[in-house]
Amino acid sequence: MTARSGGRSAGRQWSTTEQTRIQFLDAARAVFARRGFAEASVSEVVERAGSSVGSLYHHFGGKAELFTALWERYRDEQHAVAAAAVATARADGVTDPFALFEAGARAYLQATWSNRDLVKLVYDGDTPPGFQKLLRQSGKEWVKDNFRLLRASNSPVNRVLVALLTSFMGDARREIASARSAKDAQQLVDTMMDVLVRMRAVIESELLADLPG
Repeated sequence: MTARSGGRSAGRQWSTTEQTRIQFLDAARAVFARRGFAEASVSEVVERAGSSVGSLYHHFGGKAELFTALWERYRDEQHAVAAAAVATARADGVTDPFALFEAGARAYLQATWSNRDLVKLVYDGDTPPGFQKLLRQSGKEWVKDNFRLLRASNSPVNRVLVALLTSFMGDARREIASARSAKDAQQLVDTMMDVLVRMRAVIESELLADLPG
């Protein structure tokens, strides 16, 4: 086998592996959302994915790991949506840190409605043992990301303020996920963004006053 043909083979194998993972994650999303973690069965996920139990354990290790991988995909996609919105705002000439935060926040919240099943599952449903610790760690990383975006100085007051802003985003996400319709969800997004604008007027003197020049 030539190096070139070996490369094609490796590419096909990667493609097949990734497709199998996607099928399992999509199947798991439907099953977990309907039954919750405790009541969901591996066999139902496998049947819906059109695969085998052995393949599931090979790719994920078990039901808890599959749940975690599903959440990680959702988390990464949400963060990518926010990051893309921030990048677009920067490309349009926006330099104000809070305005960039608002751009990312709006995109993040608008993406919530289509993922409402995952939001309800992860934050209001039953989860695997130890999963809440993972959520807390992810929350800390989210605060750090927002801290960098807002370019806030490392003072106790600013650490609290950025944590509060991040917590507000998490609470807003849950409210939007519980909306009765897409229209109501959009109205909630607009309302939450209005609240952010009001919050800025209160906190920017503390949060942004000592930005580097």
